[in-house]
Amino acid sequence: MLSEITIRNLRNITDESFVPVTGINLLVGPNGAGKTSVLEAIHLLGLGRTFRSRALKNAIQFDKQQLQVVAKTIQNKMPIGLQYSAEAGLEIRFNNAPLKKLSDLAAQLPLQLIPANSHQFFEQGPRFRRQLLDWGLFHVEPSFNFHWQSYKKVLQQRNASIRQKKNFKEIQLWDQHLIEHGNQLTDLRKKRLDTILKQFEFYFKLVCPQFENSKLSLKYKTGWSREITFEESIKLNIERDYQLGYTRSGAHAADWSFKIDEYEAKDVFSRGQQKLFFLALSMAQIKSSEATNKPKGILLIDDLSSELDEIHLEIILRQLNTMPVQIFISSTDESLVALVNKIENNYALFHVKHGQIIPKQI
Repeated sequence: MLSEITIRNLRNITDESFVPVTGINLLVGPNGAGKTSVLEAIHLLGLGRTFRSRALKNAIQFDKQQLQVVAKTIQNKMPIGLQYSAEAGLEIRFNNAPLKKLSDLAAQLPLQLIPANSHQFFEQGPRFRRQLLDWGLFHVEPSFNFHWQSYKKVLQQRNASIRQKKNFKEIQLWDQHLIEHGNQLTDLRKKRLDTILKQFEFYFKLVCPQFENSKLSLKYKTGWSREITFEESIKLNIERDYQLGYTRSGAHAADWSFKIDEYEAKDVFSRGQQKLFFLALSMAQIKSSEATNKPKGILLIDDLSSELDEIHLEIILRQLNTMPVQIFISSTDESLVALVNKIENNYALFHVKHGQIIPKQI
């Protein structure tokens, strides 16, 4: 969790500092005021990348040369800082020492984002859903990162051999390692999803009581035909891979979803229900990690009020109040303040206007 956050030259924020609480931090203001930019700054600290554009240079304030985000951890007051310029690139320091890998940064600051367009879970494709699942595994399963990094390197080598049009025997030299790590990733993902499903069912039916009697089930696609093993798939499809120029089947092509009464959720949900689905999923990720004694980190929620009525907002806020995470919520809805005040004592209110972050007395 973070304290004493300072943001410089990020979009419309020139030089602002604020002190969040460990509970709920409300960022309230009109559209374009800079609320999402505050969330973006915290996201940068946790993952070294922005969720609003592909290139970090687009996040630098106009006419400025670099952006900077600095904070301290609440638990031990360790400083964490990130600086980016087009000339020097990305520089990250934790406890006054440089961090070379983004995975080291992510390990220090576990962070989840619920974006304003949270229906993207259903629209952005398998890669987005894999990333959500793998985020949880990265933080709770010690062996995951080893298998994922190993799998990725072997896959790159195999694909390079295919593109170079090497003979089949040379390409197949990579197969055994790919199969070994791919099967491990598949097993870890399935176990993680089984754990999440139990928590997700509780939260989803709580926020969507109209589905209280529905049956929720897990649909997992391994990334190869369900009738055969990964090893068999790799052997059978080498000619296809050769023609395509890359390895088509494997853990890198996996996908998953939770089904409602045997229906795909995207086919039966409204936009508001899709948002509630995503919120329930994020809470399930947090709850299912409690037993691991890992740091619980930060939850960012952009534009919580959109597409949700007051009844659902109150249900969500009451559950968020039980979560062992530091929460930052942006909203244009001033009435959300009274709702949070009704539920939570440990919260802070910040008005955001023209890039300024103004703490308000509660």
